[in-house]
Amino acid sequence: MIHHLRAAGVGLVLDSRGAGIPAVVHWGRDLGVLSPAELESLVEASVPAVGPSSVDVPLRFTLLPALGDGWTGQPAVVLDGRAAPRHVRTSRDGDVVVVESAMADASIATRVELTAHGVLLLSHTIRNDGAVPVRVDSAAVVLPVPDRAREVLDFSGRWAGERRPQRATPGHGVWLRETRHGRGGHDDPFLMVVGTPGFGFRAGEVWATHVAWSGDTRQWFERTDLGPTLLGGGERIAGTVLAPGEEHRSPTVVATWADAGLDGLSDRLHPWVRSWSTIERPRPLTLNTWEAVYFDHSLARLEPLVERAAEVGVERFVLDDGWFLGRTDDRRALGDWTVDPVRWPSGLGELAARVSGAGMEFGLWVEPEMVSLDSDLGRQHPDWLLTQPDSVTWRWQHVLDLSLPEVEQHLFERLDALLAEYPIAYLKWDHNRDLLVDDSGAQVRGLYRLIDRLRAAHAGVEIESCASGGGRIDLEILRRVDRVWTSDTNDPLVRQSIQRWTGILVPPEYLGSHVGDARAHTTGRVAGLGFRLATALFGHAGIESDLTRVAPEDLDALHAWAAVYREHRSLLHAGRVVRVDTADDGVLVHGVVGDDRALFSYAVVGETDAALPAPLRLAGVDPARAHRVSVLDVGADPAVLQDAPPPWFAVGEVTLPGAVLTETGLPMPLLLPGNAVVLQVDAV
Repeated sequence: MIHHLRAAGVGLVLDSRGAGIPAVVHWGRDLGVLSPAELESLVEASVPAVGPSSVDVPLRFTLLPALGDGWTGQPAVVLDGRAAPRHVRTSRDGDVVVVESAMADASIATRVELTAHGVLLLSHTIRNDGAVPVRVDSAAVVLPVPDRAREVLDFSGRWAGERRPQRATPGHGVWLRETRHGRGGHDDPFLMVVGTPGFGFRAGEVWATHVAWSGDTRQWFERTDLGPTLLGGGERIAGTVLAPGEEHRSPTVVATWADAGLDGLSDRLHPWVRSWSTIERPRPLTLNTWEAVYFDHSLARLEPLVERAAEVGVERFVLDDGWFLGRTDDRRALGDWTVDPVRWPSGLGELAARVSGAGMEFGLWVEPEMVSLDSDLGRQHPDWLLTQPDSVTWRWQHVLDLSLPEVEQHLFERLDALLAEYPIAYLKWDHNRDLLVDDSGAQVRGLYRLIDRLRAAHAGVEIESCASGGGRIDLEILRRVDRVWTSDTNDPLVRQSIQRWTGILVPPEYLGSHVGDARAHTTGRVAGLGFRLATALFGHAGIESDLTRVAPEDLDALHAWAAVYREHRSLLHAGRVVRVDTADDGVLVHGVVGDDRALFSYAVVGETDAALPAPLRLAGVDPARAHRVSVLDVGADPAVLQDAPPPWFAVGEVTLPGAVLTETGLPMPLLLPGNAVVLQVDAV
């Protein structure tokens, strides 16, 4: 049988006729309604020639390509060092196809689903049906892409500098990205995109894969002399052994096609994520205490900060690291999740009451997966460590082995007790080191079990995923959390890029983005308040600054900005994200477009390539309607160097047809580098 899956302009054709593993005939643009006869003609017409010095039958690219088929490229599933699957049966239920196959004494069920948003989901379940152990060496997914997909985009990065894009045009061979952090890491490839040469945010045909997994991954792009070009991805496995009767469930590989560039990927991925998101209410404006006080904890120190936070309009107050037993710096006390009696002699109840009394939710920082040797838990249970006590530390801490049931139970009981004792609405769940082990699978699955148990026991508590900033952001952890900490840097110049690229995959309502101090703690760079406000506005906004030391005029600006955020967050967190391709690397433009209103950010992040930069074109607004464009006051003005602004900007607004705004655009003021303007666009 030939299976033709279609949804939202995307099509997948699988040929499951005959005895072999089903072949992937097409993945990409929807081919339209095809009759059984037309499908058969398509499949037959897609059979390639047989070349000289090659296998003597046409090469079929299957869901599980193997040497026995003549495929000498990267395999998908490998058991006991071999890739030799045999087809058992294929079934279909709506838009889900399940391919059952076998290899030695193991069974493999490959699940293929095309969602209503055009997002393709693929995974394997491997079961040992034999009497002896089976080693799983690979449980990856491979998909063919057309030969015109020549250019590769993926990501690297570092602490406080995540999601740095890198592009290449590989020749024949494999472009392989592996992670070995036990988490995604700051250099996580994140999303592997291949496309037609020169693809951008608004143009080009692209195919992309993301491994929805919070541990080690493999992602690759391969071009071969055999003809097929492919994308592959999955968990990086270090030889998982299945006892008789045991199963291994692979992470889901999320695959997306679009013909409108990178924004086209977001147009599919964001609505799909929102269809299962745990977020159920508006994202509260958050204040986090880390860069405000660091480890300087006491009621006397924090009570004035609570008052200032309430005055500027904060809705959630999060107490960061430093509240628990003996935690005076980052070298001790992790694992002892009891309140420090010296700094908090009455517990956290008094602070929580002050926060609640000021009309804010109370949140708390935890790092449950970690332990310090200098802690009660570390001294009592060195046997609970994932690595030996004398192994290298990272941020002076070790990792607890979450594959041990007693460790999972202990952590659940401690966190459950905190959530029962205090009115905690939110946990900032941190993870500040790499695991430094070869196989992270059991650890990651233990993490998922722990979070799932906590969420079931405390359904109203929200969780943020933080990992030294943005070191653990993926679509599987997203199923368990309500926010991610995008990066440990609050420098708006760095944040502009990090949020731009992270937002291809992750909707903005998840992306924690804070207004920090004028001098960024991670870079030492000084930024104006207007730039900091404009940058933080376009995520799940917050503040990370000691408001007791902020000048009164800046507090007024924060108060005005908080009101802007509350007014527009329903648009910012539900609209369509657009990014404008500019020829000038010194200018970054992005926006969020709704049915009748849009917000755009125009940021100058470096020296522009002309004294008068090109006009701003407002991508994504309806060209058939007229729109009023006005300057949105976010609380502080940008710095400019000009004798006079464009006349429309001096007036403060202009009304023009959408076609003019998208094609001709508007001249902008001459911003100094490190400044931004936010525009409000209303259909009239």
